[in-house]
Amino acid sequence: MLIAPLLILALIVVLYVISSIKILAEYERGVIFRLGKLLPHPKGPGLILVFSPIDRMVRVGLRTVVHDVPSQDVITRDNVSVKVNAVVYFRVIDARKAIVEVENYNYATSQLSQTTLRSVLGQVDLDDLLSRREHLNQELQQILDLRTDPWGIKVSAVEVKHVDLPENMQRAMARQAEAEREKRAKIIHAAGELEASEQLSQAAAVIATQPAAITLRYLQTLTEIAAEKNSTIIFPLPIDVLQLVRRVTDGVTESDRRPT
Repeated sequence: MLIAPLLILALIVVLYVISSIKILAEYERGVIFRLGKLLPHPKGPGLILVFSPIDRMVRVGLRTVVHDVPSQDVITRDNVSVKVNAVVYFRVIDARKAIVEVENYNYATSQLSQTTLRSVLGQVDLDDLLSRREHLNQELQQILDLRTDPWGIKVSAVEVKHVDLPENMQRAMARQAEAEREKRAKIIHAAGELEASEQLSQAAAVIATQPAAITLRYLQTLTEIAAEKNSTIIFPLPIDVLQLVRRVTDGVTESDRRPT
C-alpha cells in the first residue's frame, strides 16, 4: 500500500530535479537569486541546477555586443550643424553588476552612448571632427568605459562611422579645396619658373664667355627640328650680326644728320 505513494513521490522528485537542470553555453553566465538574495558567484558555463521557485536565474551573455548608435544632431563648436552616427563595441565583464547595478544594461549603454557622442563632438570644430577622427574615437571610448565600469561593462571601442554635412557646407568645402589646389599649383609653377630662370642665367653666363657656343646651340636646334620631318626652314641669325647691323645703321643716321 505504501509502495505506490513512494513511487509517485520519487517520480515527482526526479521530474523536479530534471526540470531544475539548466545548461549554459561557454559565453553565458547565470546570475542566481535565492529567495531574492544574490548569490556571491554567478554559475556556468555547463550544467547547473536551479531549484525553482526558490532560485531565479538571469542569463547574461559575455560576448561583445555591437551597438549601432542612431544618427545624432550635433552642433560643433564653430556652429555647424551635422548629423553623426557611430558604433560602440562593449561586453559584460561582471555579470552580477550588470544585473544588479542597472535595470537594463543594453538600453543604459545605448542612451549613454548617444548623450556622450553629442557632448564630446559638440566641443570640437568641424575641421577637427573630420580630420582627427581617431583621437575622438579614443576619447569617446575612454569616457564611456569610465562611466559604464560601475555596471560591469567594458567598452572596448567606439567608431564614428559617418558625418553628414549640409549641402551648402559641402559646396563651401569643395570651393575651399579647389582654391587650395590652385594655390599649390601656382606655388609649384612659380618655383619651377624660379629654378628655370636660375639655370638660364647660368647658361647665359657660360655662353657669354664663349660666343661660339650660341652658334652650336643654333645647329643643335636645327637638328632637333629636322628629326621631326618639319617642312619649316629656320635660318638662325646670330645676335652679334644684329648688333653689328644696328651699329652700322646708327652710324649712317648720324652722318646724315651732320651739316654738309
